[in-house]
This record gives sequence, C-alpha cells and structure tokens, in this order.
Amino acid sequence: MATKKSPVKKKVATKVVTKAPVKKAVKKVAAKKVATKKTAKKVVKKPAAKKVAAKKPAAKKVATKKPVTKPAAKKVAKKAVKNASAKSPKVDQYGLEQDDEFYGLYFAKSTKKGLVEVKPCTFSLMYWWKGLLGYPDMIEISKGSNTAMLQFESTFGGGDSGETELTEKDVLDIDHIIEVDEEEMLVSLYSYVPIPVPEKLIGALGLAILNINPETRYGSLELCTTDNKEGEIEHFLRYRAATYLRGIKAGKVEAIKSMVTNGSEFFGLALDAMCVNKSIKKWLLS
Repeated sequence: MATKKSPVKKKVATKVVTKAPVKKAVKKVAAKKVATKKTAKKVVKKPAAKKVAAKKPAAKKVATKKPVTKPAAKKVAKKAVKNASAKSPKVDQYGLEQDDEFYGLYFAKSTKKGLVEVKPCTFSLMYWWKGLLGYPDMIEISKGSNTAMLQFESTFGGGDSGETELTEKDVLDIDHIIEVDEEEMLVSLYSYVPIPVPEKLIGALGLAILNINPETRYGSLELCTTDNKEGEIEHFLRYRAATYLRGIKAGKVEAIKSMVTNGSEFFGLALDAMCVNKSIKKWLLS
C-alpha cells in the first residue's frame, strides 16, 4: 500500500513545481510534502502491522495442507498394491501358473501301499514312458513324491556309412537312469556303459573325454567312481544330460522326449569318436 501512494504523490509534486514559479508557492508545496511524508509514515506503519498479522494465517494454511497430503499418499500406495496384485499370476499347489498345461490338476497312481501322488514332472516322465512308448510303469516314486526314478536298458549299434569306427555289427548294451527332482523341476538322464573301466585305460579314457566334451553340443561325458559289493573301487563311463521343466508352460512331455532322443544320439557319437583308440574299442565290445 505504501508503494502505491508514494509514486502518486511524486507526480502531484512535479506538477506543482512546473506551475508555480513563485518561491512562496514552492514553500507551501514543500510544507505539503512534509505533511505528506508524515502521513506516509503513518500509513507505512499500519500495513507493516497488517503484514505480520497476515503471515500467521499463512503459516496455518501450510500446516493444514500436511494432513491433506497424507491421505493422498495412502491412496496412491493402495492403487500401486492393487495394480501389482492384479499383474501377479495365480499359482496352484505346485507353483504352476494359470496358463500352465497341468495347472490345478492332481495326479495319483495306485500301488501296493495305496494311492501315491504323481507331481507334474514325474507325470510328464510317466506319460512319455507309458503313453508314448507303451512300456509298463517302472517309475519309482519316493515318499512325499518329491523325487522319482526310472531305470531301463537299451542297445546301441554303430552306423552303416563306412565312415564310423563302430559298424552295425558292433552292438553295445547301455543302462539308463532318469531322475526327477520336483522341487527344482529338473529331469536328469544318465546313460552308462555297464562294464567297469580297466585301470590301465583310465588315463586314455580321461584324455578322450577331455577331447570329446568340447565338441559335444548337448550333455557331457563323465567318469563315475563308485564302490562295488566287495568294497572295491570301480570306474564307469557315463553320459549326462538334464533339462529344466520350470517355465515350460506346454510341452513338458516333448521336452523329456527330446532330451532322451538327443542324449542317445550324442552319446553314440561320443562312443564312436572314442573308438579311434583301438584299446577303448576293444574294451567297449568285450
């Protein structure tokens, strides 16, 4: 308010100076200016008091805004929680999501001890073994159904192209074990040459494994050491491959089928490559 009045009075003062050349008139104007200054001082004092008073309600307004912002933050948090819960998929008792092929299903098989629960990975193995291949059920399921195992045998024969070390006449017996871990949803294939490795061939066989494994695109060769019934240490040549069924929404049975099919093929190629060493070939065909 003080700033608005002072410029107006200066304009009036300049007009009076231009119109009144007489000194007396100038003195009167000067007296008027003094008077106006006094009144201006009074006016300045009043708004100063008003300004201080005006600051207090302003502080109150700021204080009242704080509780208003708190509920707004809560509403935003609730919306975020709702959106997160809406996006999270539903899962069943096995942790399978709603778009999984086995979601919400319960499988069991009848045994001498009664009904045994068959969890998704074990059921996939059972369907491949019984449903696709038509073999009798030989799958052993553990107590609690968290692990399962299938053991079977097969025969391996060499190629007929004339470029392989093993021919059609060279036939090998292979033992297979498929293990299931339901908690990890992992299915592992182990294929064994059932004949123990002679001690004199351990070095040559180990060197062959080191050379062949980098070229094996799927799975790997291993030397497995174990104790026999007599307590003696024995070494066996085995091939290992594994596949995770976690995250496979559809096609778990096909994944197991692919693992066994490709595993058998690459194991056969590895055995043929080993037979470049005639001592290893003689041992395999003994």
